[in-house]
Order: sequence, then C-alpha cells, then structure tokens
Amino acid sequence: MNNSGSHVVHFIALSSIVLCSCALGPDPQPLASPGKTLSTTEIILTSSQGDRQTPKENVHFSSGQASGVVLRVYPDKLKQTIDGIGTSFTESSAYVLAHLDKEKRLAVMQSIYGQDGANFALARTHIGACDFSVNGKYSYADLPGDTDLNSFSISEDSNGFDPSEHPGIKDQDYDLLPMIQEALSIKAAQKDSEMQIIASAWTAPPWMKDIEDWYQPMTPENNWQGSGGTLKPEYVGTYANYLLRYLEAYKAAGVPIWGLTPVNEPHGNNGQWESMNFSPETQSEFVQKHLGPGLRNSEFKGTKLLIFDQNRDGMEHWADVLFPADKANKYITGIAVHWYESTFKVYEDVFDRVHEKYPDYRIVHTEGCIDDLGKPAPDGCTDPEGRTEKNWFNNDEFWWTKSASDWGYAVNWAGVNADDHPLYNPVHRYARNIIVSLDHWATGWVDWNIVLDHQGGPNHAGNYCGAPIMIDTEKQDVYYTPIYHVLAQFSRTIRPGDRAVQTMQLNADLGLDDLHSCATLNDAGVLSVQLLNTSAKNIDYKLQIGNQFAEIQIPENSVQTVRVQL
Repeated sequence: MNNSGSHVVHFIALSSIVLCSCALGPDPQPLASPGKTLSTTEIILTSSQGDRQTPKENVHFSSGQASGVVLRVYPDKLKQTIDGIGTSFTESSAYVLAHLDKEKRLAVMQSIYGQDGANFALARTHIGACDFSVNGKYSYADLPGDTDLNSFSISEDSNGFDPSEHPGIKDQDYDLLPMIQEALSIKAAQKDSEMQIIASAWTAPPWMKDIEDWYQPMTPENNWQGSGGTLKPEYVGTYANYLLRYLEAYKAAGVPIWGLTPVNEPHGNNGQWESMNFSPETQSEFVQKHLGPGLRNSEFKGTKLLIFDQNRDGMEHWADVLFPADKANKYITGIAVHWYESTFKVYEDVFDRVHEKYPDYRIVHTEGCIDDLGKPAPDGCTDPEGRTEKNWFNNDEFWWTKSASDWGYAVNWAGVNADDHPLYNPVHRYARNIIVSLDHWATGWVDWNIVLDHQGGPNHAGNYCGAPIMIDTEKQDVYYTPIYHVLAQFSRTIRPGDRAVQTMQLNADLGLDDLHSCATLNDAGVLSVQLLNTSAKNIDYKLQIGNQFAEIQIPENSVQTVRVQL
C-alpha cells in the first residue's frame, strides 16, 4: 500500500462526498408486475450497536410519491456491470493463517470465500515481494542478466515456513499459493463459484532496473519519484515476458489470473519497500509495444489489463495519456485505483469525468486498508506505552469511531494537504468509499490483506495495517472486525454480473456526509440498496421505486442493505 500520494494533489470541496450522480428523466414505470405491491425481501444491518449482518423486519411499500429524505432508485436506468467485491491474498495473510490448526484455518477460509460466509468474488495478489511479504526482497527471476528467464520459478510462493525459524507455525507447507489454491477449492465445491484474481507486481527483479536494488530511501531530491527506480531500456521487453511467465506458471498451478496491472503504485512510495516507477508516458509505451502485444499473442489474450494502480485523484491524468493511445489496439480493459490520497474523499467527480470521456474502460478499486495502524494520534491508536494491539483487537469501538490515522495525518510535507487526512472512522471510510464508488461507475472494489496478526503484520518494512480479520497467533484468537462484516454484507448482496442502477438522493435537512447510498440489480430482478448512516442519530427515509415508496429507518452509525424483488 501507499504511504504517499501522487505528485499532484487536487483540492476538492466537501461537496465531493455528497449524494449521487447524473441527470435524470421522468420517473420510469416500476419493473414489478402491474398492480404488484412491493415489499422488501431482506433488510440486513451492521451497526455500532452490535449488529453483524443482522436480519431485520421487512417493510411494505405504499403508492405515491414520497417527500422529505428520499432515496429514489431507477431500476430501468442500468449503468455499469459489476465485477465484484473482494479482498487480497498476501504472503503475510498466508503466514498468519499457517499459525492456526488446519481445522480452524479452514473455518476462517470458509468465512472468507464460502457461500455461507463473505463469498468474495474479486481478489488481488502480488507478483513477487511486496511490503506484506514476511521477509521481502524476492522475485521469480533473481539471477542477474537472465534475459531468457531460464531461472524463473514461483517456488517462493509455496515453500512454506520452517517452524524452527518461525515458532508457532502449525502448517509449514502453507504459503501464498496454497492459500489461493485453498480458496479456489472452496469455491469449486459450491454453486456460486466466481473468483476473479487481479495480480500486481511491486517491482521487476532489481537487475532489470536502473537502481539495481529493490528500492532506495526517499530523499528530498527524489521525493517519492525515483525511490523504486525504473526499467533499464534493454530490459523493458524482458519485464513484459516476466509478467507473462507469471501468468503461465500460476495457470499451471491451477490458478487462472483474471486481471493484471503493469506495476503497483507507479508513482512510487516512500522508499521503504519494493517499488518501481513508471510515468503515464512510459507505461503507455510499455503497454502498447510490449505487454499488450505479448498478452494478445499468447494464451492469455483474455486477461484484463488494468493501468495505473495508484491513488484515485491522479487517475484522470493517466487515463488521458493511456486511453487515447490505446484507441487503435484496445489492449487496456480499464484503470485500477487506490484510496490513500484522503481519509474521507472518494473523488467521485474524477470518476464521473473519466467515465464520461472513456465509457468503454472500467474503473476498479484494487487496494484500500487502514494504513499506519498504531501511528500516534490524539484519542486514537496508541496507549501511553506506545503502539499496542488492545485498542483495536477485539474492540469494535475502535472501528466505529474516529480512532484511525493514516500516512498523511498531521504531516508537513510539500504537496500534501494534511486537511485531507484527518482522523477517521474505519467503517465509515470503507462503506462510504465502496458505496460512492459503485454509484459513480466503479465496477469492482478490492480490500488489501484479508488477514493479519493482532498487531497488523507481519510486514518487513514495519508498515502495519488493519485487516478485516485479525488473529492473535499465540492465543489462536480470531477477531472478525466490523470491516469484515461490512465487506461480507456488500459481497453477499452485490455479485459479479449485477448492474448498478441510477439513484437520486434527496437529503432534506441532512448534512452532506450523513447518508450515502447506491443500488444494484441482478438478473433475477432483485434490487439491492446499500446505505451508510455516518451520523449519531437514526435517519428516517423513504425508498422510492417507481410509483411506490417504503418508509424505512437506518439506525445511527450503521450500514444497511435493503433488498426488493421487483
């Protein structure tokens, strides 16, 4: 993940987190059968009051047009097709799970990928080392000068962990690749078996780069730019072949890769872990001359190529460079984005502009997490002795209050506006970002590490982060955070192939950030409406569908899903 921002910071007013989207025509007729009175089929709640995907009493609709706080949903105004909601496979997650007894580990994996659990359908993993590798600093072709990639091997992803070196390991053969294979086996045993994996490299092997190292410390001169180095001209094609070899090796291991990004965070990070730099222009050339043709001329021509893979505020500039250059060849499927440029902004205005200009390209959120877990902050993450797990582990209150800070909290760095990084409520940040993104053309949303230990690691760079599931490996204590329940609630009710539908929210006297909403529709005619109440009061609103409305209350500080069979 990114402890930096892109080199351009856009300043957007609070209006960037208001209601919803496009111009609307007259109210359409409801999709329900003529004369059918609608009623909800399911209302699910996750809240600060202790609800965890809790079913609530259904309500009936009445005829007429509502007033006051109204969420109007237009089921016949179909928008983008959804790729799914999901989370990520990392070596750190596999390492933590390897500390559990196999039966307990399988129960956790079922809760993540099973049909009775979160049933995540979209995923991401890393190609080679990243900050959430246990020791870091490895690739699949570490032999310098091996341009034919004869030494290429993904064995590092399945070597496991020696208990003599890692006390507490219960399954020494468990690792990143076995974790992915276990998830796929869970999926294969159930009816809803969708699993689409996006792979991202943090860096090429060091010998392919000008710095001939994994990364170098950030300096005032290079800032974040250059801390990861760039490809040597003579190895640009070799790096494209390296990525193709990865796809080939993972397919041979029974893991098809659905999507690929050229590199994670091409603007670089703060020089503390693996990275590699591209500019929009050099990535465009890499795609058009090397990676794009390589994919198309291989068995992996169906792989979804996503560009950028960094903070969403910078996506328009990258789209403006790479998408027009792709007009003839159509190698690119879309653009991948992260959320680290602000703890509360979603940049939906940027999403709208990119979609308006380039409607044929997808927008996929590929990474977001509670970064810098334990960074000192007033009333926040630490106790008087320093960083400690007790304020967030087995403590739902941390996740439901403004307790978290991020990389940009209270910083005084050139080009960074600390006002974009205030303390924040982790559940609100997740739910707001997902709901608003889906309401503004995002096709998928992926969390970062699904599992970490009770401290937010392991991380070889000390870059500790929160995860939906956190585990005290010594005590075998598994904590399903409120973030897990929010993600699971969304994943269970927003499935691949669903369509986002147009909404319009009338806030009446609510604050701009009090209520957020989006809606999706599946092939069976089930409408799923997602709402977030960030306020400290219950909100009574009307859900308007065609000429019918229902009166519903969303409790304070909660995430609600309302489902209606049309």
